[in-house]
Amino acid sequence: MNTRESDFWNERAGPRIAPEHFGEIVATAADLAIVVGESGRVISITTNPLNSAIGSVDHWEGRPIRDFLAPDSVDKVSRQIAATLRQEERRPETIEVNHIDGAAWEFPVRYTMHLTGRDGRVLMLGRDMRPLAELQQRLVRAQIALEKDYEQQRIYETRYRVLLDAMREAVVLVDVASGRILDASDAAASLLGTDRGALTGAAFTQEFAGKRRSEFIDSLCRAAADDGGSVTAPLRDGGPEVTLRPVLFRNAGDRTLLCRLETQADRPGAGDPALAALFDGAREAIVLTDAEDRILRANDSFLTMMEVDSLTELRGRSFGDLLSRGRVDLKVLQDGGQTGPLSTRLITRFGSHLAVEITCAGPVGAGQGYVLREADRFAQLDSDATPEDDLTGGSDAGRVRALVGSAPLRDIVASMTDVIEKQCIEAAVELTSNNRVAAAEMLGLSRQSLYVKLRKYGLLQRDES
Repeated sequence: MNTRESDFWNERAGPRIAPEHFGEIVATAADLAIVVGESGRVISITTNPLNSAIGSVDHWEGRPIRDFLAPDSVDKVSRQIAATLRQEERRPETIEVNHIDGAAWEFPVRYTMHLTGRDGRVLMLGRDMRPLAELQQRLVRAQIALEKDYEQQRIYETRYRVLLDAMREAVVLVDVASGRILDASDAAASLLGTDRGALTGAAFTQEFAGKRRSEFIDSLCRAAADDGGSVTAPLRDGGPEVTLRPVLFRNAGDRTLLCRLETQADRPGAGDPALAALFDGAREAIVLTDAEDRILRANDSFLTMMEVDSLTELRGRSFGDLLSRGRVDLKVLQDGGQTGPLSTRLITRFGSHLAVEITCAGPVGAGQGYVLREADRFAQLDSDATPEDDLTGGSDAGRVRALVGSAPLRDIVASMTDVIEKQCIEAAVELTSNNRVAAAEMLGLSRQSLYVKLRKYGLLQRDES
């Protein structure tokens, strides 16, 4: 038995729709319904009441539709209207055009063309394509962002690989949860007696003798929690004892250990406990660098000067970068032209400048050794100065020499003004046999100004005594 609805849709002539309802159905089925004549003039237009973004377009009626089309869409619409009226079978089923109406009103619409049964009239049913265009733009932006992220990831991956390959230290990355090696430097692979490919994915504990995985990894985590903490363990197969200095961090939520491996041969004074104790316990700061002036070793006194907790923060950095004049100071030290300690300033971890005296200890292996001592040259000058010092050959000349390098030239000149002025007054008084009038004329001063300066430098009391 057929229902009324089935009878409705199965009518050969099509469903009977009352004329008063047809316009509402068409307007709701499409975002834009336009009836145009053969010449392209808009006869009537209806917009979907559910799509408020289109706005009012009633002023289109009676005007050529080309007035509201982008230049690249005019020919496309004209050809489609003509093809529809001729009932060409090969015409496109849909066309996409861009409407314009004013300077700031533009949107894309996809149209289908339909005959109306009246001569020279075509019904254009359009669907607003802006939501689809916005979605496409978001997809394009997302794709561009993914490409940028991928390119950035490749850049970081390349830097990471180059850094790991160039490292002279034995470094191993270990996953805390599984205890397996994620990556290692070539120096670590050489120390452990294998290659990097074989190390990746291997259990880190198996590289050491007599260690259980859970206990060993836990001890490394505890050492990492203690700043500067370390764990000592012998390598397997009778290998040397290794000191592990771990750093714990999170990588995408996974806990990872960065372990630096050191043997006794890596420490200054290896094989000589007395020399090692002297290096570690010296009050002076000692720094050892390689041939490229990068820091290899430093004792605790230097770490205190730099306000750092661990040598890890300094190892590999250029020693010249820590000095106020950089490579200039290093060149003076290494060329041997400096007969005594070089006065300069050390740039600490937090950017403060510390006055120091540096002595180059000469070549140490393929690098250099430096001894640093904290000094305040201006305070020392004030305490050492005496009125009897001779500027040309006494301690004042030494004071001027000591100031070079510790401050800019204008500061040095300013600090020495009083010294020079005092020496000139003393010489004038001596040459005139203590004749104050003649001394004032010789110096180009008034008698009153001369007495003020004599009193300032304590020369008045000395002459009277």
